[in-house]
Amino acid sequence: MNAGTFKKGEKRLGQGKRGPGKVTIQTREAISRFANGNAHRLQEWLDEIQSKDGAKSALEAYTKLLEYTVPKISRTVLAIDSEPQEIIFRWEDSKV
Repeated sequence: MNAGTFKKGEKRLGQGKRGPGKVTIQTREAISRFANGNAHRLQEWLDEIQSKDGAKSALEAYTKLLEYTVPKISRTVLAIDSEPQEIIFRWEDSKV
């Protein structure tokens, strides 16, 4: 973390009263280095899980990993009319 980027009065997400402690910052950096260093092995691990325990187990492992990378979406109730409304979510892959 660069101390020069802080502006007086600026609040950061999860900062708390005095900001995250040194141990918290070091732990986050260590976990990030580990994840980045092993990202290329992820497919191998998922293939191994699938061969031993099946596709369902591999998918469960993958979705558990996603919890740490994809922001969680909270449930929101929309009250537009008294009639139920259909909401469609679509993800588009730029590689397709």
